Amino acid sequence: MVKIPGNTRKARFSEREGKMEPFEQLSKKYSPMIHSIMNQLHIYKNKHEFYQIGLIALWEAQRNFQPEKGAFASYAYSFMKGRMLTELANAKRWEEATAAFLEETNAGFLESPKNHEPLEKEILLSYCKTLTSKQKFWVVAAFYEGLTTKEIAAKANVSESAVKKWKKGALEKLKQQLNHEAKTEIKDR
Repeated sequence: MVKIPGNTRKARFSEREGKMEPFEQLSKKYSPMIHSIMNQLHIYKNKHEFYQIGLIALWEAQRNFQPEKGAFASYAYSFMKGRMLTELANAKRWEEATAAFLEETNAGFLESPKNHEPLEKEILLSYCKTLTSKQKFWVVAAFYEGLTTKEIAAKANVSESAVKKWKKGALEKLKQQLNHEAKTEIKDR
């Protein structure tokens, strides 16, 4: 590593060209490699986040690179791919932990709402701020009134598949909301 005079950023010395290669140029040069790694790992969610992880890994690879140990391209590739694999593993562990927590805390509540006392409507709706009106309708009908999918469809004069779509959308949004709140609570500790 050589420090550029008058600049606080470090740059990698390019052996072939005999000049310094700033990180901005390096990131443009290796951007296709980052996208290629993301495609190989089948990353389809949080692409921007994984791209940033790739850039940070590239920057760290640039800082840690030792030319006598081999070519920079292969070192950068394995370094970036390793960081993305680590992040994927961490994300999977987080999803499994939160899913287990949700199953434990819900204790079958979502599957059989008639087995429980109906929730107060105001409390129930306080969790539904991000839901559409149809999804809110499903939540109230299922959890407050204790209706089945078939009964909700008859009440709303729609097909059962439409009600199932409302249910799926509502559960996904509520799960995201709970995951976000759990992450925020963990960070605050």
